[in-house]
Amino acid sequence: MAVNNSATTTVQDAPRSALAVPASRDSKGLPHPNYLSDGGKGLWSWLTTVDHKRIGIMYLIVVMAMFFVGGIYALLIRAEHFAPGGQLMNADQYNQAFTMHGAIMTFLFIIPSIPAILGNFVLPLQIGAKDVAFPRLNLASWYVYMFGAAFAVYSLVTNAADTGWTFYTPYSTETGTAVISMTLGAFILGFSSIFTGINFIVTVHKLRAPGMTWFKMPLMVWALYATAIIQVLATPILGITLLLLILERVFGVGIFDPSMGGDPVLYQHFFWFYSHPAVYIMILPGMGIISDLIATFSHRKIFGYKFVAFSSLAIALVSFIVWGHHMFTSGQSEFAVMLFSFITFMVGIPSAIKVFNWTTTLYKGSISFSVPMLYALSFLFKFTIGGLTGIFLGALSVDIHLHDTYFIVAHFHYVMVGGTVMAFVGGLHYWWPKMFGRMYNRTAATIAWAFVFVGFNVTFFTQFILGSQGMPRRYWTFPEEFTRLHGFSSWGAMIMGVGFGLMAITLAWAAFRGRVVGSNPWGALTLEWTHATSPPEPHNFPATPDVAHGPYDYDKVIPRVDEPANAGVGHARPANA
Repeated sequence: MAVNNSATTTVQDAPRSALAVPASRDSKGLPHPNYLSDGGKGLWSWLTTVDHKRIGIMYLIVVMAMFFVGGIYALLIRAEHFAPGGQLMNADQYNQAFTMHGAIMTFLFIIPSIPAILGNFVLPLQIGAKDVAFPRLNLASWYVYMFGAAFAVYSLVTNAADTGWTFYTPYSTETGTAVISMTLGAFILGFSSIFTGINFIVTVHKLRAPGMTWFKMPLMVWALYATAIIQVLATPILGITLLLLILERVFGVGIFDPSMGGDPVLYQHFFWFYSHPAVYIMILPGMGIISDLIATFSHRKIFGYKFVAFSSLAIALVSFIVWGHHMFTSGQSEFAVMLFSFITFMVGIPSAIKVFNWTTTLYKGSISFSVPMLYALSFLFKFTIGGLTGIFLGALSVDIHLHDTYFIVAHFHYVMVGGTVMAFVGGLHYWWPKMFGRMYNRTAATIAWAFVFVGFNVTFFTQFILGSQGMPRRYWTFPEEFTRLHGFSSWGAMIMGVGFGLMAITLAWAAFRGRVVGSNPWGALTLEWTHATSPPEPHNFPATPDVAHGPYDYDKVIPRVDEPANAGVGHARPANA
């Protein structure tokens, strides 16, 4: 039996279904063949690849570049708020800065981050497939993303939009800034999201390995499947809405502008009918990552597997009927307000199911506090705060007071950054050895996590206090009495920025110079760890896996932990990460 009490646990021989596939090694110690060195050489081989793993890496590069740009805008905004307005920007520049921060982080980073990067890389591996169902469509989705991002970047270097990331009418139809290029970029990006969603749905239905039943799929796959449904069904609504906005600006069609007989509240209904499901496009894949991390690093079977799986589908369904809670102050009828408030409370049920089941999985687990697990525990802490404050905002009487204050900003960031981004970064640290066959420095990665965790909570928990005291969001300046709290929040943002910078350096160094690791450094049971080398070969597996056990059957299967010198044979120790 396994004695699994620390990060240096030894394990005994496991069944063949839990063993990594032996592979020859090149001069650098990496498996041969692998998708990095044997998938073709030179830039052109990458730009024309249909390998889902390489496409995931290309998404990683460009999406993280967008994260850097959006993060710079965030730091500029917080630097401006060290004191009342006029530190770095005037009022118009401030409006442009927070618009570009919101638009870039939402449309160019958070929405595509997990599905396009980690989903593309690990979904076929986790179900035992050699690629996605439509490899060329997958490559096309990357080029569409790049095309949409080009319009967004064009907006940056011209007269950047200043409407806020929601592009609310009628101001968005009247301002002289580059609204058309920014909204056209978001419109194009929607097609990339749809292509990815279609690919994932078909891949899950058609390309599962023999023995991979629906209830043997990793919960990451369930989450990506539910996300793909939302991507395909909801994204066209945003596309139509932004296209109508562009037509109104260009041709003066009276759709949303009241001076031309339009209705600006109609725009809000259209926009939030997509954008609230988009919240779950962002958070659902993160929940899938957390399921895998908690099972792997507590070395326990996921408690209530089917409840967690079906709660992902329940969230996807309910997400389409709660958009009106963004519009409590827009003049809806009393019945509509009451209905949307009730449904808002209801959507908390499947989310709570996940949190309770994750917590129960941790109970009496043999927990390893590896870096990915630190991010998973951070997710539980921050997402719970974000979810509970969402209940406050779902109550009409409370929302009237807190609407358009910094309380909303804090709630949104606790869900999106404290939830999605923490899960995404945890997933990056978890699958980084699989992507590159090398391990990052644990000490540096842990220090980066500490900076991010402390900086995030200092930044946004302070904003809950600001909002409850009545500080409105999106204002360039503020009364003197809020200076201390704003300054405290801004220092937190700087700390968090240092953490993300250190994290980027640590991971980038590891990709080229990190310690070579074996196929399964974590002792996990999903197929990408048990049947594929690190990094995987171009077609993922030497032979199609025959799935003999579930992804979290730690009570039935003793996982194998491989070091590079022992990959595939003998006993081994987990990597120090």
